[in-house]
Amino acid sequence: MSWLYRTLIRPALFRHEAERIHDITLRGLGWVARHDLVCEACAACLGAAPLEVEAFGLTFPNPVGLAAGMDKHASAVPAWAALGFGFSELGGVTWHAQPGNPPPRVFRIIGDRAIINRMGFNNDGAAAVAERLAAWRAAGRWPRHPVGINLGKSKITPLEQAARDYADSFRVLWPHADFFVVNVSSPNTPNLRQLQDKAALGEILSALDEVNTAQAQAASLAPPSGVAGAPAASSSSPARVAGPKPILVKVAPDLSFEALDEIVELVVPHRLAGLVATNTTLARPDGPPGAVSHLYAEAGGLSGLPLRARSTEVIRHLHRQTGGRLPIIGVGGVFSAADAWEKITNGATLIQVYTGLVYEGPTLARELVAGLRQRLEAEGLDRLQDAVGLALKSASSASAPPARSV
Repeated sequence: MSWLYRTLIRPALFRHEAERIHDITLRGLGWVARHDLVCEACAACLGAAPLEVEAFGLTFPNPVGLAAGMDKHASAVPAWAALGFGFSELGGVTWHAQPGNPPPRVFRIIGDRAIINRMGFNNDGAAAVAERLAAWRAAGRWPRHPVGINLGKSKITPLEQAARDYADSFRVLWPHADFFVVNVSSPNTPNLRQLQDKAALGEILSALDEVNTAQAQAASLAPPSGVAGAPAASSSSPARVAGPKPILVKVAPDLSFEALDEIVELVVPHRLAGLVATNTTLARPDGPPGAVSHLYAEAGGLSGLPLRARSTEVIRHLHRQTGGRLPIIGVGGVFSAADAWEKITNGATLIQVYTGLVYEGPTLARELVAGLRQRLEAEGLDRLQDAVGLALKSASSASAPPARSV
């Protein structure tokens, strides 16, 4: 089916504007998600073999996740598991509903298997997304894999009020997801990346810590699921953890190693569960061919194949700096099992795809998992965790920077 997609379906889709096809695809997946038999048929054709991973207190059926940005409105939540994904990250979601940047705002660079987007956190707002998630759960359609939510800052919120903006979204969405990702690295909201500064990010994480503790305490006092008066529970997800929800931070590939190290210094005081590396990049390839130079001139974040090497470089650095003790979700330029293996052996515990799904089609998750299982067998390894950072273990410890304490 991957050959069929690349040879026949993708060329037909790519004749149309990128965001239009994205919206049509999400509407179709939303329909699939609402029908049990269709979901089951998709899972039978596209589901991935098990390759279980444990990370930040959650159990993942396999390490291949859907990256944020694909399902911003939680329109197709049950469908992602049917497509073989081991987890999904919804959003970005902001406190205030917002339309995002004016279109056109998504551009394909087909020859380079890349996308430039400047969507600008278009979403329905935290309260509306929370309602939609509650409806999926009430309908008994919650997926049997961990679901994360990517949190962004509303465009209208001043930077000095960012901590409250993130905390308000987190409070409303807290009951509805298994983990949360703090997005301060999107290049498409003005000045957002300034929040990667250690002091600014620390303030946001402190606000989230307070909400996380309060919500966990309130949940522990609530009646058990099924008891009269109990809130709508999320226990239908077998991956749920008790207590505070895992919080991760998504970093930009354009940060220096020194700036990344400052984020690592926040891990212990704010009990970060992990890092996501990386978001899209503002960098552009050196001297792109003239035929696509006008596309590379478009403003926005670049994803796909041109991001692959830098994303892996950041993963490698963060793995070394944390001594391999902090889970990293690797994202950026994953199109094949070889790409996924490279991310994992350089320090990623889990991986995510977005642009790869656009170019490779709906069999991608299944193919990645199958390829990873083959690589494990070839290496004589029993668990995927045994492969995390494998490429770095043979390197001289003297040549690596000292690990941070986490």
